Amino acid sequence: MILRLAIASLFARALTVGMTILAIALSVALFLGVEKVRTGAKASFADTISGTDLIVGARAGSVQLLLYSVFRIGNATNNVTWESYQDIAARPDVEWIVPISLGDSHRQFRVMGTTQAFFEHYKYRQGRSLAVSDGAIMDDLFDTVISADVAATLGYKIDDPIIVAHGLASFTEHKDQPFRVSGILKKTGTPVDRTVIISMEAIEAIHVDWQTGAQVPGQATPADVIRGMELTPKAITAALVGVESPLQTFALQRAINQYAEEPLLAILPGVALQELWGIVGIAETALLAVSAMVVVTALIGMMATIFSSLNERRREMAIFRAMGARPFTILSMLVLEAMVMAAIGAVFGLVLLYIGLFIGQPILDSAFGLWLPIDTPSIREVWVIVGVICAGAIVSLVPALRAYRMSVADGMMVKT
Repeated sequence: MILRLAIASLFARALTVGMTILAIALSVALFLGVEKVRTGAKASFADTISGTDLIVGARAGSVQLLLYSVFRIGNATNNVTWESYQDIAARPDVEWIVPISLGDSHRQFRVMGTTQAFFEHYKYRQGRSLAVSDGAIMDDLFDTVISADVAATLGYKIDDPIIVAHGLASFTEHKDQPFRVSGILKKTGTPVDRTVIISMEAIEAIHVDWQTGAQVPGQATPADVIRGMELTPKAITAALVGVESPLQTFALQRAINQYAEEPLLAILPGVALQELWGIVGIAETALLAVSAMVVVTALIGMMATIFSSLNERRREMAIFRAMGARPFTILSMLVLEAMVMAAIGAVFGLVLLYIGLFIGQPILDSAFGLWLPIDTPSIREVWVIVGVICAGAIVSLVPALRAYRMSVADGMMVKT
């Protein structure tokens, strides 16, 4: 009976009620959308590198090693000698190892020297492999594979020349050894998208005529001569390691950290990523707080709408009272109206969220590499809807109590 009266009353004020429901729906969609983006960003962040058991570099902080080896942020405190790299690679518990050499740049993008094994073993987003959208993986000394962002930003295509600059903020370029774009990678949503990849031998080749960070004056070895040289690296920046068995990971990590020949550090990528997320994760808390305040604002707006409608409904309430309705009936009807509005708004907000996900998922994935899964509503989302309905009931109590106290004489009185 009370529910039927509440629904009839809502239909009688369809425009005002519809606007209130829309406000609640948009706020709920925003709150749940922020939550989806937060969890998606965290998952994408954690999936920046997957399938790698250890990252090895010179001894420093674990976050610092992760930043420069995976995210291309900052620089290594020192390099790892090639002999130490070979010692680690020769261990029986190492299944595969990929060397990484950093230090040079092209425009604003980092240049990374590595081997073919990088394209085989680097995984992201739960095991996805790197793939080229055009061309092929480098097979010549002066070939380079560029990422999607490099190609899009600088307008490169296959066979275009690239000149690598010495260092990160240097105007000195290796103009005597230009590279050729042999392949363009598909977008991954990882730091690989901002990387120019060349071979380890190419790193040595462009520095043949360099000493102590500068080119030897008047010395320019022809490319044909360089191709016949021994270009074994002298040092690397870091290495990605895959272990034969997960049970051997901690033993290998301990052995590397206690390596006697030089101070090395081996980190677990997942643990270091959690440390890093703990640093940058403050922003997600602030974003959630802002979106929660939007929901609160919508609920307060609903309370104001109910308050403003009381003056228009004074005679309606008085008639109900005159027909024998108890004050509790009036209170219950107003609370039920608010709960129905909150429920419809919350469910409509969830529908808007999933419509937005269907439309925006491929766009966000291709543009930012941010993957937002479309799953059935989670328990958390269900609890958000229940919470909004309960909050709607709570905020309606204030205007409902006011209506509860209205007398029949006050309701029938004509205000002048």
